[in-house]
Amino acid sequence: MLVQNSPASLKVRSAGDADWPGIALLDATCFGTVNHPDTFAAWRSMMPGDATVVACDGDDVIGMSHYLDMTMTVPGGAVLPVAGVTMVAVAPTHRRRGLLRSMYTELHARIADAGYPVAALTASEGGIYGRFGYGPATVEVELTVDRAHVDFCAETPDPGGVRLVRPAEHGADFAAIYDRWRVRTPGGLVRPQALWDELLADRENRRRGGTELFAMLHVDGYALYRVFGDDPMMVRVAELTAVTSEAHIALCRALVGLDLMEKVAFGTHTADPLPYLLTDARQARVTHYQDELWLRLMNIPAALEARRYRGDLTAVLEVSDSFRNDGGRFALEIHGGRAHCVPTDAPADIVTNLDVLGSLYFGSHRAAAFAAANRLYSNDSELIAQLDAAFASDVCAELGFGF
Repeated sequence: MLVQNSPASLKVRSAGDADWPGIALLDATCFGTVNHPDTFAAWRSMMPGDATVVACDGDDVIGMSHYLDMTMTVPGGAVLPVAGVTMVAVAPTHRRRGLLRSMYTELHARIADAGYPVAALTASEGGIYGRFGYGPATVEVELTVDRAHVDFCAETPDPGGVRLVRPAEHGADFAAIYDRWRVRTPGGLVRPQALWDELLADRENRRRGGTELFAMLHVDGYALYRVFGDDPMMVRVAELTAVTSEAHIALCRALVGLDLMEKVAFGTHTADPLPYLLTDARQARVTHYQDELWLRLMNIPAALEARRYRGDLTAVLEVSDSFRNDGGRFALEIHGGRAHCVPTDAPADIVTNLDVLGSLYFGSHRAAAFAAANRLYSNDSELIAQLDAAFASDVCAELGFGF
C-alpha cells in the first residue's frame, strides 16, 4: 500500500522474517534499549501471522505497528479476546509524513477482520491515541513511603506468612497467584509462559539502573522489587499481586520492614488501601499518577454486552468515531447487571466520542467528569448519573502487565 501524498518509495505492508533485523533496529532507536533476541521471540509468539505492519522506504524499515493476541478480564469477570497494539514507532528521519495513520489504518482493518471486540495499548505519549478512538481506561499510581516516619495503625493486623525467595525458583507460584488475581480484576491479562520466562530472565536492560529482582512470597500474593541507589538506597516494587487483603497487608509490612532502605515506592492503583493502614495516611505520598491501559471498542455492542453493570440504564447512545467509523447510534438497555445493545435510528439521549466510551468501559473514569469537560452531552443530568452508577465496577481496574 502506498502512503498518501508521499514518494513512491514509501510503502506500508506486512512484515516478513527478513524485516525483523530492521524492526529490531527501529525498536532500539525509538525506545532507547537493545532487546535480546529471546525477548523478541517471546513477544512474537503472541502475534498472529498478519499482526505486523511495517512502513518501508525502499528496503529500510522506517515505521512499524504490531498487535498481540491477548485475553482480558472485564468488569464482572468475563474474559474477552483483545488485540494488544504494541511496538508502534516511526523513525525520527520520517516524521510528519502520515506513516502512523497509514499503518494504523491497515493494522486496525486487520484487527476488525479478525473479530476482536476491543483493542488496547499502553501509550508512551498521551496526546497521540485519542484521535484513533482510544481512551485511557486504567490509572497507574505510585505511592512512596518514607520508612523513617511511617507507622502502621494499631488496628492493622500483622498476618505474617511472607517468605524471602529467589524469583527464578518460584515462577510457577507467581503464575498461579497471578491467574487467581487476573480472573477477578478488570484489565487482568492472561500471561503466557513465554512472558513469565522473559520476566524472570531478569535481563540487564530491563533493570533501569536497579539491582536484579528480589522477591517475597505469600500463599496468596507475591512482590517483585529492585533496590536503587547506594547511600541512601530505596526500593521500587515492580509487581505486588495479592488476592486477599491479608496477603496485601503482610507484603506491605514486609516491604516497609526493609531496614536499610530510605523509601519504598509501590507501583499500584487508585484504590490501594495502603494509606489507610498507616497512622498518618500522608506518609504514603502519591509520587506518580498517569494513564496506563488505553481501550478502543472495535465492536461497541459486543464489548458493552460482555461486561456486567451495577445499575440499570435505558438510553440511546450516539458514539462518533472519526478514525474508522465504528461508532453509530445504539439503543442500550441495562437491567439486572446485563446489557442489550443494538443499532437504532431513534434520537440520541447521550452523545460522546469513542475514546470517551473506552475510558468509561472499566469504570475508572466518570461520565459526569466528561460531561463537565464538554466531552459527553445529554439534556438529562439524571441519565448521566445513571450512566455513572451502571458503569461503576466492584473491583478497581488494573493493567495486568505492560506490553
